[in-house]
Amino acid sequence: MPASSTRPTSKLDDDDYPAYTMGRAAEMLGTSPAFLRALGENRLITPLRSDGGHRRYSRYQLRIAARARELVDQGTKIEDACRIVILEDQLEEAQRINEELRADRTPVPPST
Repeated sequence: MPASSTRPTSKLDDDDYPAYTMGRAAEMLGTSPAFLRALGENRLITPLRSDGGHRRYSRYQLRIAARARELVDQGTKIEDACRIVILEDQLEEAQRINEELRADRTPVPPST
């Protein structure tokens, strides 16, 4: 049997693979499909579409949706929750880049 370039389980390991239907995603989050649609309308997550046009969500998108759900459950309006999650994500990325730049910086010895 020839070796394939992709293991069958590689999709299971991929956080970005759109493995979950809207119904299953809503069930996992303990919310409604309307909540997931609202997250899409507020541009927090953009699900991929199956060949039949059905929304499909990745584990990464479900983690983002879960964070938005936490904020909404605390009384934050959904539009504001989406903006907060987007800003948190941007801050995390900026901090990661900052750390990389600091690690790459080689100290210059003082001149005598």
